[in-house]
Amino acid sequence: MTQAAPRKSDRKLQLILRHAARVFAEKGFEGASIRDISRASGIALSGLYYYFESKQKLLFLIQSHAFSSILEQLERRLEGVSDPEQRLRILVQNHIDYFLRHPVEMKVLSHEAEALVEPYRRDVAAIKRRYFALGLSLYQEFAKAGRASAVNPRVAVLGLFGMMNWIYTWHNPKIDPRADALAEIISNIFLEGVKNGHGQAWPAPAPTLQEPVRRRARAAG
Repeated sequence: MTQAAPRKSDRKLQLILRHAARVFAEKGFEGASIRDISRASGIALSGLYYYFESKQKLLFLIQSHAFSSILEQLERRLEGVSDPEQRLRILVQNHIDYFLRHPVEMKVLSHEAEALVEPYRRDVAAIKRRYFALGLSLYQEFAKAGRASAVNPRVAVLGLFGMMNWIYTWHNPKIDPRADALAEIISNIFLEGVKNGHGQAWPAPAPTLQEPVRRRARAAG
């Protein structure tokens, strides 16, 4: 495991992470420097190095804090809620709410996911697995209650995350719904899909013009 990260409650750290995420989003991880982050945040290099010793550690802190914050907030929101559909809706609402409030961090999470090296990559992957496992368990609760049709649970949950994770690329706060309304739309699309899909195999493709010729050739020996 990596060295313990600074506390999330540290306001100076939060300021650094916010400005660093913006710099990484604008310049890319490889193109950004610690001096860029120092200028953006107004914090001297010595102050930055108190929290991290490298760009890799900084990228790790951005990603780990984001994913752990989403997960911890979701777990709190789920407490005392028993209805399977409502629990899935809370998952979507929590995800959308965080991402719309942190679009710059979301861009870094999506575009710089492969930039982390070990052991940082492994630690972030562990948090992601916990998050996916919780989402999968919520869907399985929903399915066991008889509210979903025969849809592969892994595919369903990954499809849901796929719907949500790229919102930052198109969401325009001037014309698009805010978090609550957008979460309801996405929840409805997903839930109606898994309720009504029957999990049936796709029909075989229609024969091409050449297929009758091939069949006659095979019959002729």
